Amino acid sequence: MTKQIGHNLQLDGTDGDIDHTYLIFGVEKEDYAVNIAHVIEIIGIQKISEVPDVPPFIKGVTNLRGQVIPVMDMRLRFNLPWRDYDDRTIIIVLELEGLSTGLVVDRVNEVLDIQPQNIDPPPNWHRNGNQGVINGLGKTAESVSIILNVPRLLSEENMMLTTPPELMAVAG
Repeated sequence: MTKQIGHNLQLDGTDGDIDHTYLIFGVEKEDYAVNIAHVIEIIGIQKISEVPDVPPFIKGVTNLRGQVIPVMDMRLRFNLPWRDYDDRTIIIVLELEGLSTGLVVDRVNEVLDIQPQNIDPPPNWHRNGNQGVINGLGKTAESVSIILNVPRLLSEENMMLTTPPELMAVAG
């Protein structure tokens, strides 16, 4: 199976089961993973228009071929220090329930199959059992990737993003 998902990344050598296929990306020194089923495309940094009254990790909105999408900076989302965007900085466009969101990440690494037996549950850091946006820890021969729960990451409750339609015109 080969599927182009942006730039030079393809789903090559996967077993065809996207439930176990993840896009691995880096933020600071850590590797994170999102299920490939949510990935629409991978693009370079675009013009991002700031929007008032949103959390600091929402950098604003961008116009992606006529579709205005919110853009979340993953460094800021994970309380890491800000750094200027460079030529490796990428926006991963995810889709959930018909809505697209861009994630600004430091780098995109690869696409990997991670089978369920190689995924450990997240550490129980929260007393109420809520694991936040971490779905598990995916182990490969060389590393561990923090697997993100895309529905929780992009939920309105976690993003606190309710952008009025008149502000969405800013990115136009």
